[in-house]
Amino acid sequence: MQFKMVHENYNVRDIDKSMEFYEKALGLHEVRRKTADDGSYIIVFMANDNSEFELELTWLRDMDRPYDLGDCEFHLAFRVDDFDAAYKLHKEMDCVCFENTKMGIYFIEDPDGYWLEIVPVRK
Repeated sequence: MQFKMVHENYNVRDIDKSMEFYEKALGLHEVRRKTADDGSYIIVFMANDNSEFELELTWLRDMDRPYDLGDCEFHLAFRVDDFDAAYKLHKEMDCVCFENTKMGIYFIEDPDGYWLEIVPVRK
């Protein structure tokens, strides 16, 4: 029996704002979308051309408060081929929320408070 990771879900408060963030910060684009007939939810799958893995963004119409992310100890990691250019972009976007220079990584935070780890290509 073999398993393959295919996507991770993040619930978001503003689907358009979140999609704009992921497009600009990480180069993800919409792959497909599902909208409830009654308008109660929108699910957007985002990906890039470098991986089959997808990020599922779910907006729920009736959610009336920010999502509780606990201590935010979970995260999704992205490896980038030009670490310095990515870091510059994320600094300009003012979304760098934690840096670990000793490990050579940093984290960015999306509009809903999810942390995303940025890792350089290691040789």
